[in-house]
Formats: sequence, C-alpha cells, structure tokens
Amino acid sequence: MLMSLHSIVSGAAAGNFRPVLEKIGKLHSKNSFSLAIILGDFFADPESPSEKYDSDVSALINGEVEIPLPSYFTVGRHPLPASVIEKLEKSDDELCPNLYFLGKRSTTKTSEGLRIVNLAGSLDPTILAGVSKDKYLPFYTEDDAKALRGANSADILLTSNWPADICKGSKISLPDGVEAPAGEQHVAGLCSALRPRYHFCTTSDAFYEREPFFHRPLEKEPDTKQITRFISLASSDNSSKQKSLYAFSIDPTSSAPLALPPGTTVSPFTAAQKRQRLPDQEQSYSRFSVPDRGGRDHYRPHKRSRYTKPPPGPQDCFFCLSSPKVNTNLIASIANDTYLTTAKGPLSTSSTYPNLPSPTHLLIIPLEHSPTLSSISLPEDRARTYKEMHRYRRALHTFLLSRPGAKLGAVTWDVSRVAGIHNHWQFLPVPVDLIKKGLVEAAFKVEAENEKYPVTFRAKDIGDGTVEKTDFFRVWIWMPSDEDKVDGQDDGGGLVADVAGGEDGEETRGKQKCLVLPLGPTFRFDIQFGRKVMAKLLGLEGRRDWRDCEQTDREELQDAEKFKEAFQKFDWALEE
Repeated sequence: MLMSLHSIVSGAAAGNFRPVLEKIGKLHSKNSFSLAIILGDFFADPESPSEKYDSDVSALINGEVEIPLPSYFTVGRHPLPASVIEKLEKSDDELCPNLYFLGKRSTTKTSEGLRIVNLAGSLDPTILAGVSKDKYLPFYTEDDAKALRGANSADILLTSNWPADICKGSKISLPDGVEAPAGEQHVAGLCSALRPRYHFCTTSDAFYEREPFFHRPLEKEPDTKQITRFISLASSDNSSKQKSLYAFSIDPTSSAPLALPPGTTVSPFTAAQKRQRLPDQEQSYSRFSVPDRGGRDHYRPHKRSRYTKPPPGPQDCFFCLSSPKVNTNLIASIANDTYLTTAKGPLSTSSTYPNLPSPTHLLIIPLEHSPTLSSISLPEDRARTYKEMHRYRRALHTFLLSRPGAKLGAVTWDVSRVAGIHNHWQFLPVPVDLIKKGLVEAAFKVEAENEKYPVTFRAKDIGDGTVEKTDFFRVWIWMPSDEDKVDGQDDGGGLVADVAGGEDGEETRGKQKCLVLPLGPTFRFDIQFGRKVMAKLLGLEGRRDWRDCEQTDREELQDAEKFKEAFQKFDWALEE
C-alpha cells in the first residue's frame, strides 16, 4: 500500500545549483525524500558568465555532481545554456543521473503516481494566439495555460507567475516592504481548473504561504471540497534570508478531506471551478501520436522502484493539449474550453476542394479529457463546451459561404461512447449538390444497412447528449440556404433552415439536419464509420484510413498555416 510521499521543493537556484543540491542532499539523508523540485531559474543569467559557473555546468552535465534522489527542474526567466539544451535533446530530458527537465508546458506522472503540471517561463504578451513550439525558450502564451487545463487534475501545480487575486480573502501578509507580484488571470484559471493539492511559485526575495482554500464541490461529490495550498518560495540566495525550501508529505491516492482544516478560506478566484478526472481517463490514446523532440512521454522512473510504467492518462492522449506529445503544427485556434485543429491524415486533399486553401478536414475538440460531452462533470462547463463547439462549427459554415464559387455544404460527425477516450467532432466540406439530392443522408443510412447494424438513424436534435440513455453516432448535414427559400421552409430533403438564433446567440445561415444512430452492446460499431461513409461518397476510398494519408511535418504545417490565414477573420476566439 502506497504511503505518503515525503517531498521537498526549492526556490530558484539562479546558477547556485551546487549548494542547493548539496543542501537538499543533506536533508534527504535524514528524511528520505521521494523527490525534489527546483523552481524557477536553475541556471544563471547568461549575461553574467564566469569561468567557475561554466565549469559547474560542465560538471553537472557530465554527471560529476551527486544528486541522491529524483529531482526535477524547469525553465525560468532566462534561457537555458546551449550545452544544457544539447544534452537534453539527446538524453530524453535527463540532464544527468537523477536530474530531469520538466519543460515549459508539461504534465508529468512519477512512478509513485504523483501528478505534476508545469507552466514555466514568462508570459509573452506579443503572441496573441497559439501554443509555444520551443520547450526551451523562457516564454509561454496564454494558450499554453489554456492547453494545460485539459490535464483535468494535478497533485502539484508549478507556475512561474502568481495567480491573480491569490491574496484575496487571506489574513496572511507578505513580509514588510514586499509587494505581491502582479498575478495573472490565466494562472488563476489554470489553478481553478486543475484543483491541485499544492500550487508552488517562486519570487526573488520573499516567502509566502497562504491559508489553504477550498474549491467548489463537484456535482458528483457534493460533500467533498478539494483543498489547495499555495506556497511561493524565495530564491536560494535571497539577501533577506527568506525561506527557500519547503518539505511536505502528499499521498496521491488519498481523497479530499471531508472536514476543512482550521483557517481554510473559500477560493480567491472568480473563475469557474472545473474538471473532475473520470475513471476511464487513464486509457488515453488518439491518432495525434507524434513523438516530441526526444520522444519522451514525461514518465520519470524512480531508481528504487520496480514499477516500470504508469498507467496511461491525459499525458498520453494526443487530443489533450497538455500532452507533451501533442502535434502543435495542426492547431488552428484555441478558445476557453475547446480548440480547432486540422486533421492528421486528412480524408480530403488540397485538390478535393479547389476553392479552399487547404484540405479543410478539421476537428473541434474539448480541452477537457472526457469520453463524452455528457460526462463533463460540471453542468456549466458542459454547456460552455457545447456552445463553443457550435460556435466553431457555425464559423466554419460562414467561412465556406465566403469562398467564391465554392458551392459547398458540410457534414460534422461525432462518436459518443462512455468507453471512448476523448470526445471530438470531425468537420468536412461536401459539394452542396450531393446534399440537395439527398445523397449524403442516404449514404449514411445505406452504410449502416451494409454493416447490418440492428438500429436505424433518427432525425433528432439531442443537444449535448445528456438526454440519451445509450452511446450514439451523430452527424449534422448543413447546406447554404437558397435565396428563394423561406426561412424554416423544408427543402424537400428534410433540411430545416438554421438562421439567426443558434444556441450561442449568434446569427448563422443555412439549413441543417441532425441524424442520430443509437449504439448498443449488441453489435460492434466501427469508430471510423463517418470517415468511411464520406470516403465512398467523395470517391476517396483509397483514403479511408488516416494512417494511409499521413503527411510530412512540413506538409502538415503548410496546410494548417494556409487554413489559419484564410479562417482568421472568422475566428471568434481571437477576439476573446
């Protein structure tokens, strides 16, 4: 049975890593820590070089500095030394025995099951959208913070910046003469989303430990309040002798306490509390599988443990933006609860739709790692996610309408299964004539018959799916309205006008029909059913399997950039 893990965290070493590691080593000999974490800048400002420091760095890289326990470091405010980056790229982010690099935006699970989420570096306000590509540069974007929300939960959250309003409701003051750093709202939102047991930051000259605060209970556990302890450590060489080391015990398998510790306050954050990890979220796999530079999966072994690999989780799901393996080349847009990406191994090609700038086979994906929309824990989170997914779909419809001579409608399909992995919608343009003639609807129904499914499609709007008692496959068929049609008039093919008054309150144009196929345990459903139908309909049967359609990194990036440029004026997420 797993006991509590005794761990230690240090403030920034700022180049003085030898004395920091020596001090941790001495404490470890008396306390037997499970792991150590060094926050902020592990290395010195490159503008202040010295021969001794360069010698220390070389000794560290060569394994000449003793590190007696698994230890982790992040990027800080300054760039890493070039020699350090070179070693990390060759060694699966292990700088030397027992010293591991957490990166800038990462989710890590240790061999003992401790879950660490890390957002390091300084916010770069000049980057308006997109996640950062280089894990070694000391800058991150707000989209990096949004992406980490998909980790769903954390035992320990590490951030360089303080969260906004963290001192709100606290009776504990900072040391005399010290002002609280300017907090960031996106960090507060990340803490609210992940509900970590501990949230660590670092400041140069002050130690601050806030009273514990509790998050709003989840719908499925109304009597349980998850508690977070926020601690900011001074740097190791601070002149005021403020506390720079913090030892604590944590049991990653324990539940949130039913009784609040004395002095606990309500959460200081106004952002919605969100995201409960579901039991099946430990079975994470998707077709976004692209190895990170170095190919690592952020699993770090404990030298004394016989445990070889942790169970897979969001860190291994390539629909989760918090995964270190995510292919950021494909990402087109990121909103608060969802994101839009080009498909890996798209069904269509650049020549399928001559009036479009790219294949335009797209995925609309929730940030939360959840197998169905209905399994998202909090009703308000579920509602926001569903609304945002439709906003992307409607924006894509408007984008198609803007293309001169395109004459395109679209289909959007999803597979909602409790035993699934990470819910998403697939979007694909389709020639409008095929929709007008009823061939798209017929193709889905005929293929279901060919597969001998013992159920039939129903024309039904089921919203986020919570009303459904079974798993289901759903497809929306959309086409532009004919100018001579009256709004709401049936077009003969069963499509109904979908004008002004969408669920997101935004005006939309066109007509659509929603078909639902109930799924049950009595038959085996092909999760590639939607792609299979569209491949036959569009004469692309040789591209039915995405693995037969993989592109080079350069081709993926070119297609994504072409789409992003064309879609930019329709991308509502850029304005929020």
